[in-house]
Amino acid sequence: MTPTAGLGFKPQHFSEASASPAVGLWFEVHAENYMVDGGPRLAMLEELRRNRPLSLHGVGLSLGSADEIDRDHLAALKRLVDRFEPALVSEHLAWSRFDGRSFPDLLPVPRTNETLNYLSDNVGRVQDVLGRAILIENPTHYLPLSQHRWSETSFLRELARRSGCKLLIDVNNVAVGAHNVGFDGADWLSQIPAALVGEIHLAGHSLDAGGELLIDSHDEPVNETVWSLYEGLIDRIGARPTLIERDGNIPPFADLLKERDRAQSILDGEMRLAA
Repeated sequence: MTPTAGLGFKPQHFSEASASPAVGLWFEVHAENYMVDGGPRLAMLEELRRNRPLSLHGVGLSLGSADEIDRDHLAALKRLVDRFEPALVSEHLAWSRFDGRSFPDLLPVPRTNETLNYLSDNVGRVQDVLGRAILIENPTHYLPLSQHRWSETSFLRELARRSGCKLLIDVNNVAVGAHNVGFDGADWLSQIPAALVGEIHLAGHSLDAGGELLIDSHDEPVNETVWSLYEGLIDRIGARPTLIERDGNIPPFADLLKERDRAQSILDGEMRLAA
């Protein structure tokens, strides 16, 4: 995909999204929202795909689970990929299924050798079925886990080496985790090799009711701390496809486009320097 800035697509913005003249604009959708046989959702996606690149972002494969990948879920994802030919396909480094039960959360993964083994196997199986490399997103952190045996950045690098996947770096997740767990976000980002980064996410966050934890809420504009980290990352690795995520308190399309344009201006500046 050309390294431009995109938006998470919301059905209420369909008319404006379809008509937008923004150069380089692309859209990302949660794959699970489109695992249907027909109807208006797929019709909207077909219309968008005629004029704009798409990215499919999964939330339900539960790659971090020791359970076998759900074959029906993977088959549904395969049908979407074959139908819409997205430029990018991504999933989370998390688990959400155990013993046949699914949970409505992206739950944390202990960074151990055992986890790395089955996570690499799961990513490999998905890639074999889809016939392409996927991107794995770094998680949000709220509490430290005592089971970790790898640093997060070394764990992600090793996962990519073993499986052949690339990384989706969510800069907001880095900022939230840095605040909640206590690490340096800029230093974390500096340890991710440029060659592994296939996409970047930017989003907003909020304080919990106690006013101490940051929550990866996606219901606010992108925070200035996140913008600063993003600029530093792009300055180091070069332009990458960048998505503005917004999943709550959805503003007018024009407001989202302004955030998208801010990201695009950063990418344009980097591409001018590279030229």
